[in-house]
Amino acid sequence: MIARVRDLTIQYGSRVAVDGLDLELHAGEIALLLGPNGAGKSTTLSAMAGAVLPSRGTIEVDGQDLASAPRSARAKVGFADQPPALYEFFTVEEHVGFIAEARGADPALAVASVLADLSLSKIAKRPCRELSFGMRQRVGLAAALVGPVKLVLLDETLNGLDPHASRAARSTLRAATDNGAAILMSTHLLGVAERMCDRILVMNKGKLVADKRGDEVKALLASGPSAVEDLYVSLIADEGPT
Repeated sequence: MIARVRDLTIQYGSRVAVDGLDLELHAGEIALLLGPNGAGKSTTLSAMAGAVLPSRGTIEVDGQDLASAPRSARAKVGFADQPPALYEFFTVEEHVGFIAEARGADPALAVASVLADLSLSKIAKRPCRELSFGMRQRVGLAAALVGPVKLVLLDETLNGLDPHASRAARSTLRAATDNGAAILMSTHLLGVAERMCDRILVMNKGKLVADKRGDEVKALLASGPSAVEDLYVSLIADEGPT
């Protein structure tokens, strides 16, 4: 098991963003996290990355508790948030290399590999501040994947990618799971589920309301092109803007 979340609760004043979440993620798994705006997806990902402190509950990464061993646990987590948090005056190569070194990897080896996988080698010397939105997304993904990560957390990271970049990203993510990582990614792009996911999680009002995996996912995707959308609509009421 790569990650274990128990009774994760995150509260901002009187508002409960995540409400008693229990979740386990396993090696080789790509799990898609769906839900409306305000469901608690981004807060959950941030907490699992160590960027938000829980009000209650525990998070373990590769057997290490995120609260009691934050440095060693976080070194095994790759997190790409939205919008991508980049070191603006670093070049692409320097940014990804800094992250690799912080995780204990050899930047000279790890950076070249991940940049090549995501077709970023040609812009390796460009400052991050000069990049387009789509390029920033790709650099954020490269930083999330570089080095010995076991858990990859992606918050809308595939949004804004052109078809070539999207294909490269999917291939690189699958390679990461083949090497033993677990991936949890939130997205509003429901078509992504049909291309790459092994598991579909649906969150609403801070709670997990569906968890489809294995044969359930295969059967769902085989039932028609709008199957994931139909599942989502059946579980989430359209409440409009609030």
